[in-house]
Amino acid sequence: MTAAREAREVSARSTLDKAAHENFPVAPFFLPRDWRDDLMAVYGFARLVDDIGDGDLAPGGADARSLGVGPAEADDPLVLLDAFEADLRRVFDPAGDAPRHPLLRALRPTVRRRSLTPEPFLGLIAANRQDQLVRRYETWDDLRAYCELSATTVGRMVLAITGTSSPERIRRSDAVCTALQIVEHLQDVAEDLARDRVYLPAEDLERFRVTEEDLAAPTANASVRALIAYESRRARDLLDEGTALVGSVHGRLRLLLAGFVGGGRAALAAIATAGHDVLPGPPKAAKAHVLRETGAVLRRARRKG
Repeated sequence: MTAAREAREVSARSTLDKAAHENFPVAPFFLPRDWRDDLMAVYGFARLVDDIGDGDLAPGGADARSLGVGPAEADDPLVLLDAFEADLRRVFDPAGDAPRHPLLRALRPTVRRRSLTPEPFLGLIAANRQDQLVRRYETWDDLRAYCELSATTVGRMVLAITGTSSPERIRRSDAVCTALQIVEHLQDVAEDLARDRVYLPAEDLERFRVTEEDLAAPTANASVRALIAYESRRARDLLDEGTALVGSVHGRLRLLLAGFVGGGRAALAAIATAGHDVLPGPPKAAKAHVLRETGAVLRRARRKG
């Protein structure tokens, strides 16, 4: 293996390793091996495109080189996203050249095996382009529309991989995935502001009399805490709306989806335990709490089933 190829493979592994730090299980051991492989392939795509958009790529420039982007433009997210989209299109072109990036090469068999379409993948790239151009959201509906690109596409791909898509399940999945995205935004208020992004609707900032200077403080004042509590309730309502998805499936998939919902509930509980003060750093749920919440979701699903 050449040094350049080894660097690309190391970069790809570092991207996949981030799965352990998500609020929800990505591809847990109890799933069938083929599901795990396909879920990790989709996760690798989603994590990498988010890292491009956030400027969080592994140091050394291996990802840019894989995509054919030279050193002069390797720090430009829009250039990298354009190159990433071009490489993604190779995934869906069976007669064309193989994708350049190792994570996209790993995605190609999944796309073929599960008959996945390019639209959800392109939607996630579009969301990250939007992050470069739109840094504030005026209303809750504006933020929800962004989440439709950045989060719900992933949930729909999970349903496609497991062969369980239906209009009702997609609707419930969209609610869960939007909630998980909102929770992540609440955890990362300070980090996002450092990138000049605010994912709290401007109308809510005004309602609670919160300024961006308040969000930049080391700790949250009473108004910021009240705002975070309000947005947390909205996220919880979305989780409640989507929880019926868990009871609509069976077996190991039910356990996976319960983990998604349980992870979201545990993260919200961690935010509440911190007194809704998210400014010192992201409140994170302990694994034991995630397991308890997941168990509670499963018990409710069994009672209603």
